[in-house]
Amino acid sequence: MVIEPIFEANFQDNSYGFRPKRSAQQAVTVVKKALITGWWVVDADIQGYFDNIDHAMLMSLLQRRISDRRVLKLIRQWLEAGVLEGGEVNATQTGSPQGGVISPLLANIYLHVLDMFWAERYSSLGKLVRYADDFVIICRTKQDAENAMGRVTQVMELLKLTLHPTKTRVVDMGQDGFDFLGFHFHKKKSRKRGKLLPYSWASPKSMKTIRRKIHFITERKRLSNTPDEVIKYLNLAIRGWRNYFRIGNNALKFQQLDRYVRYRLEQWVRAKMGTRGQWNEIAFRALITRPGLEFFYRSGICVVQP
Repeated sequence: MVIEPIFEANFQDNSYGFRPKRSAQQAVTVVKKALITGWWVVDADIQGYFDNIDHAMLMSLLQRRISDRRVLKLIRQWLEAGVLEGGEVNATQTGSPQGGVISPLLANIYLHVLDMFWAERYSSLGKLVRYADDFVIICRTKQDAENAMGRVTQVMELLKLTLHPTKTRVVDMGQDGFDFLGFHFHKKKSRKRGKLLPYSWASPKSMKTIRRKIHFITERKRLSNTPDEVIKYLNLAIRGWRNYFRIGNNALKFQQLDRYVRYRLEQWVRAKMGTRGQWNEIAFRALITRPGLEFFYRSGICVVQP
């Protein structure tokens, strides 16, 4: 609470992760807008970021803005607290403790070096959008994207970090797409204009995650739950997922998930209320028409799929 405003005043606008009044949805919107003119994307992934933050370099960055030795000592103790494995505490020479309340701020302070390098020297190559350790650079040309990749690699070496060799790539938006913050970005022909325009929808990984959650709520081993409880848990999952992804072109994805919810509810009713495999249509109708059951697709809450 004390040191965040000190660094927040100097953070760049391209950073959206773990910051006040900033969100992943804002980053997604900025990326989609930049893709209108951007055709090549550096899709970057830092290998083991939180485990490889250099303590000495991080402390030197902190000392530029903090002079209170007590605060610096406290942060150093936090970094060097160690990890409990098999009943033994192992010292940590690098990295920031994941799950610690100060870790997101320390992660942003460390990668602020990348943001500053980009703003002062390399912004002409493309637009950098970062959410914690996940970032993309949207460029106009292939040459700009390749140069951007080289510059980012140099900054990572300065920070003693490494880009993931297989997950980091240069994407041709005329041929392919990329995933960022749970969304898949792709360029498709607009039905109205006939031009290639950027669209975004839930990535395959995101779809798999929500399906797994719906399946978990409606599993056979949870037959002891009442219909009201099942609906309550489903609504929580549906509402949160829908509110996040409604800014994309997810109409078809939402409709697919609604069909999956109906299928899973049908399986749950068969197991709980069916007799010797006989289908209880009345019980099922009563469940899916019960007041309060929410759905993913609602007209007007998401952008129509291209």
